[in-house]
Amino acid sequence: MVVSPGRIPSKDIKSLLLWSERILISLPQDHCLASREIVYWTDLRNENILLSKYDPGPELEDLLISKLVLPDDRPRVERHDVSRGIIKSLTSMGMGLSLVMESDIGASFAGLVYRELQDGAGPSRVDFHAHWRDDNENPALKRFLSLLAERYPSPTPALGE
Repeated sequence: MVVSPGRIPSKDIKSLLLWSERILISLPQDHCLASREIVYWTDLRNENILLSKYDPGPELEDLLISKLVLPDDRPRVERHDVSRGIIKSLTSMGMGLSLVMESDIGASFAGLVYRELQDGAGPSRVDFHAHWRDDNENPALKRFLSLLAERYPSPTPALGE
């Protein structure tokens, strides 16, 4: 079993939606965008974006590309073979901005501020799923899936759906 952002497209893989997180931009407190409550994806056009090569770096880069389709509209992306903590340090030193998950802001980091990233439809989010092979009959997996379903109940569909 794997818990990861996004879905794994495969007919042999089952998935369970667990939770969803907002995408934020982390930036130095003296950056011109820091005075805003909300930052739009289009505001990132001329920026330098720092991402880790590790999760959720690739997913965040894919999201960035999907929001800013034209190559001329995209910011410069630097991928680093370091942890998200080191990316926060580089960001606080003014070397660029970084895309982060909502859960990354739990511990404060000197010199950094976080702002919600939005497009015309509102906040941007990433869904996290549990993935497992369809033919996995392990009893421990069944118990674990039951625990996950209890902890992360599926949203109730709206009336009329």
